Amino acid sequence: MIDPMFALTILLMAIVTYLTRIGGYLFLRSRTVNERTKALMECAPGCVLITVIAPDFVTGRPADLIALAITILVATRLPVLPTVLIAIASAAILRNILV
Repeated sequence: MIDPMFALTILLMAIVTYLTRIGGYLFLRSRTVNERTKALMECAPGCVLITVIAPDFVTGRPADLIALAITILVATRLPVLPTVLIAIASAAILRNILV
């Protein structure tokens, strides 16, 4: 069973990610945007996610550190969505194996 606080956290992260994505377009829709600004807007949701999960990787738990290594390796070879899915799966599997 998923802890209600975890479910709420995931829901709120999804909402914040969506708002950062759509907010930029709503506020800037009538302006001409240069390439640098576009790149910044595309990175914002990932930055929000990283700030939430990064503290878990300094705990020193072997499962999390191995999952981080797997994620970095996959991120250099695959697009974002498969990377996120593999990262979640590897962390879940490793946490169950390396309790």
